[in-house]
Amino acid sequence: MSSGAADLRQRKKQSCTGSDKMAPEEANKENSKPGRSPKYVAMQRFAKLFFGCLAAVTSGMMYAVYLSTYHERKFWFSSRQELEREITFQGDSAIYYSFYKELLKAPSFERGVYELTHNNKTISLKTINAVQQMTLYPELIASVLYQASGSEEVIEPVYFYIGIVFGLQGIYVTALFVTSWVMSGTWLAGMLTVFIINRTDTTRIDYSIPSRENWALPYFACQVAALTGYLKKTLNCSAEKFCYLLVSASTYTFMMMWEYSHYLLFVQAVSLFLLDSFALAQTEKVHEVYKIYLFSLFLGYLLQFENSALLVSPLLSLVAALMLSKCLQMNMKKGTLVSRLLKIMYIYLVLTITVTLNFLLKMLVPHKENQHLLKFIEVKLGLNTTKNFTMNWLLCQESLQAPSQDFFLRLTQSSLLPFYILVLIICLFSVTQVIFRRICGEPLKETVKLEDGRIGERPEIVYHVIHTVLLGCLAMCLEGMKYLWTPYVCMLAAFGVCSPELWMTLFKWLRLKAVHPILLALILSMAVPTIIGFSLWKEFFPRIMTELSELQEFYDPDTVELMTWIKRQAPVAAVFAGSPQLMGVIKLCTGWMVSSLPLYNDDDLLKRNENIYQIYSKRSAEDIYKILTSYKANFLVIEDSICNEVGPVRGCRVKDLLDVANGHVVCEEGDSYAYSKHGRFCHEIKMNYSPYVNYFTRVYWNRSYFVYKINTVISFQS
Repeated sequence: MSSGAADLRQRKKQSCTGSDKMAPEEANKENSKPGRSPKYVAMQRFAKLFFGCLAAVTSGMMYAVYLSTYHERKFWFSSRQELEREITFQGDSAIYYSFYKELLKAPSFERGVYELTHNNKTISLKTINAVQQMTLYPELIASVLYQASGSEEVIEPVYFYIGIVFGLQGIYVTALFVTSWVMSGTWLAGMLTVFIINRTDTTRIDYSIPSRENWALPYFACQVAALTGYLKKTLNCSAEKFCYLLVSASTYTFMMMWEYSHYLLFVQAVSLFLLDSFALAQTEKVHEVYKIYLFSLFLGYLLQFENSALLVSPLLSLVAALMLSKCLQMNMKKGTLVSRLLKIMYIYLVLTITVTLNFLLKMLVPHKENQHLLKFIEVKLGLNTTKNFTMNWLLCQESLQAPSQDFFLRLTQSSLLPFYILVLIICLFSVTQVIFRRICGEPLKETVKLEDGRIGERPEIVYHVIHTVLLGCLAMCLEGMKYLWTPYVCMLAAFGVCSPELWMTLFKWLRLKAVHPILLALILSMAVPTIIGFSLWKEFFPRIMTELSELQEFYDPDTVELMTWIKRQAPVAAVFAGSPQLMGVIKLCTGWMVSSLPLYNDDDLLKRNENIYQIYSKRSAEDIYKILTSYKANFLVIEDSICNEVGPVRGCRVKDLLDVANGHVVCEEGDSYAYSKHGRFCHEIKMNYSPYVNYFTRVYWNRSYFVYKINTVISFQS
């Protein structure tokens, strides 16, 4: 073990010069093969790189065009008026796009940014820093690009905005292509990765184009691709520097684009920690990535208006603990039995320091981290129960529930899940063998050859195996996490079936003698992906073409009429109250001030949302009037779809959750008992009798919405 550790330390200390020396030696070995001149080898490499890059870029562009075409067919986007286009942005997506519009309307970019950082025209009685609270850096960049490029005379703002998002999705797919290519050594794996990507389970861009993850995840995919190359053992100095710079830039950009990015980077840091703990990667490289995390957190903290959430993030605590334990780790790789014991102690030490640091930081640093996330995890894991409306409403959201059977059925029908499980099992067993050899004192090989059948000794492969397992565990708990997990399932499955090393690893275990294993591995690495590609092409290509040829009518005349009435009849200084999702659309389409927004990272907004949702509860007219006037609301919008909601899960309807939270429904021994002195407000107000008419006056209604003016002077009438 000691000789293996010394060999590993010596390998870690190799400089870029050493790496450069290795590259010519390998090239000389290739050139020494009979019938191959240096020019021939160089041309062959250039052709492979050129056509691979061309295929990667083409795949990304085709995917972006596909998403754009599907979006056009789904919403008839180009044939709609501006108001009808904006209605397609729902919930929080509407809020993000509304701030993009405000930036373009501002007299100057500086003035627009100032108005966003001191925003008092969106939520009544509340001044917010919208750039920090809603992570509006994508909108800042989009507005700058739109104005600086002179696109005002060429393209409408909405097309420029969604065009950038679709372009980023193309970069996302290109990054997955490159990652699979780097891992397998053939760009056939990249082609297969793109081909088996299922839009339904890999992106939510269908109905929420401006959402933060649609802006952020492409940068994370670029970071993962660069990290995959950076972890490779045989990498020349220039390529290593390029990968390092790309990892640094993409990590920081990803952190700036999404408020929850540091949680995903924490999962990645855990993967690297486990990779380094078992001495399966060069420690110096792993610690360089840790430094990138620290730099990104520090710079993000400064440029995000001293965002304290980054200081109390688990990522900072873990990286700090790892850096503090670095000296101890270097000293423990001596001896045999002692090193094993110290290895266990090291992992325990890092975890202990991480938890302690995070606890101390939360005690010392004033922060507004989402406390409801911790409560949500407790309730989700069954460690606690609650009657809180907001918590139960979050638990009822589809994205926060366990994945449905349809999800696994779709992955199985596309052959993705079976091949992913096969690849994962082979890689896990190979990694287990490598760890066992390390414990027994056998050093890792400097270069792993095809005939060795040791795919588990490649650090970039081990990293992806650990990463996809951790993301998979999260996806099994929360369906929304499938959008993070499924793309990497596609990439890992495509890499596996196209990798001769993986097949060779399997054949080594099976001890094939009838057929030469290397030849069979090379044949299968070409034949299996080809068969999969053709079968999927035959089955799914007609569906895609039918999907793109069908014109799906999306039209919501009731919402259009409501927005038109508000713009024509409501006073400019009016404040509207209603469900947060509808308020986001009202803010975007009309510009009027609202009393709440569909945002869940602020305790005050969460409390506002719960209070205003009381319009669908069994509360008195006086109670509702007091709530609405406390937020200076002038108009109330009742949605018939919520008031008369008939959901598939009865206990998850808004009115049911409110009844439980307010104590209007009591559950004893499996039976429910309803009790309230008042009828449901949203029903009773439509009857137009006292005391409701004393507080509210109906001014507009259609099939879906009822708008009431909140009386400033209460006239009591019988």
